[in-house]
Amino acid sequence: MPPGLLNMTAAKISMREGHVRSVMFALGACLVIVFQVLLATIFARYLSNHPDVVDILQRVALVIFILVSIYFFFIANKHERPKADLDSRSKTSRFFQGMFLSVINVFPIPFQAYVTISYSDFGWLHFDKISILSYVAGSTSGAFVGLYIYLFFFEKIRSKKFNNQRNMNRIIGTITAIISLITLIRIIQEL
Repeated sequence: MPPGLLNMTAAKISMREGHVRSVMFALGACLVIVFQVLLATIFARYLSNHPDVVDILQRVALVIFILVSIYFFFIANKHERPKADLDSRSKTSRFFQGMFLSVINVFPIPFQAYVTISYSDFGWLHFDKISILSYVAGSTSGAFVGLYIYLFFFEKIRSKKFNNQRNMNRIIGTITAIISLITLIRIIQEL
């Protein structure tokens, strides 16, 4: 699970309001992640049956990942937003906040579709019902564990060096740059 909006929000909730509220946030996010991964896997199954569409989407994904990398390396660092302090008292409001942020965060759908197609290409995933349900369960469990690790990781290192949004933008930019490089290598290998 790459660093992003959900991870950083869960970490901030953990640091400000405690673990219980941040776990409720993570559970709400993971409820939506189940459906996002299922949708991505079904989309990937369609794409695996239409390799000509996959070639086009790989090239489009390469451009998108490069643009996202450029954004996080150069543009996002210049426009730091003022911190909004969300004061929420209810545990359930954090659950619904997790659901809402997960719904508006559509990046996991193409990311999971890409990962699913890659796993299928390597022969690690087949598109039968059991494999799809296992992948969805594993991805959702992994997302929850990832969020949970973020909660404790950022609780342990409260220093400004790691809590700085600029550093997180660089990490996200690096991850998308790596994905861009892998996609470029795959495109070159197919030529």
